[in-house]
Amino acid sequence: MTGFDGFGGQTARRAILVADDAIAADDAAIAARAAGVVIGDTIGFAGIADALDAIPHADLLLVEAAGVEPATLDEALPLLARRARSDRAHIVASFPLDALDIVSLHLLGGPATLLCDAGPEERVAAIALCGGTGDGVHAAERDAERLRRLNAEIARVAEALLKLSRNGAGGDGVRDRGSDFVAPPTEDAAPVEITAATVRGVIRARRLRDQYFADGLFADPAWDMLLDLFAARLEGIAVSVSSLCIASAVPPTTGLRWITTMTDAGLLMRREDPSDRRRAFVTLTARAVSGMEGYAQAVAKAGLGWA
Repeated sequence: MTGFDGFGGQTARRAILVADDAIAADDAAIAARAAGVVIGDTIGFAGIADALDAIPHADLLLVEAAGVEPATLDEALPLLARRARSDRAHIVASFPLDALDIVSLHLLGGPATLLCDAGPEERVAAIALCGGTGDGVHAAERDAERLRRLNAEIARVAEALLKLSRNGAGGDGVRDRGSDFVAPPTEDAAPVEITAATVRGVIRARRLRDQYFADGLFADPAWDMLLDLFAARLEGIAVSVSSLCIASAVPPTTGLRWITTMTDAGLLMRREDPSDRRRAFVTLTARAVSGMEGYAQAVAKAGLGWA
């Protein structure tokens, strides 16, 4: 592997840039330089298989999907994912919102960072987080800390849902952390019907808060996603990755990170859309369903409102 020593003795990582749009390619090149990454080769999506075969190795694959047709992405992204696995490289893919479903179908959950309509700072941080050595390293450290906090929050949600699924509706009650409140016993209470309308009402009430308080004050993507998928399950409808990102009420790139982390935590799973192979659906796992049902029963029987 060819290195580049220009940042205090540290070796910058080499990248392959894949882009058709000239402006997107320039933006990626600027972000790479700021992150201390050397772009060794720049190729287009046309003839990408032969172009990749001609390049011996890279540490990063920078993919710019702006202006690329869905059919072209559908052919190219699996090749890029395979190359990343072969080289033990990482992909940083930047794309517009209308390409979210097809990009997530092929790259979500793999060795990739997905950036939807991302700004320059987010691009630099993502590239530097993958091993750059330039000025973007501090931004990458901040991004890494945010991801650590995200992972910790997901682990807490998963643990709480697992506890509910084990205890069932007739467990020890719902306890508020840090308080002495204990819900009334529910062992003998009859099951309560939980409807999609009830869950959708909770979602609407959560969105109403945004009309009266500052944006982002109540950001809770994990719970918003769980509620949306729980309601969809009760309605018997499927939820695409793009729809779930919208339901999370955070930027798409952030939503994709949460989907990945919740999938790793065993709460979500993906399955292909049988009618459109360029799109994937997201569903709750059996573990998450059990937890949501247990939670819904517990709060209903205790006479509490949904949070």
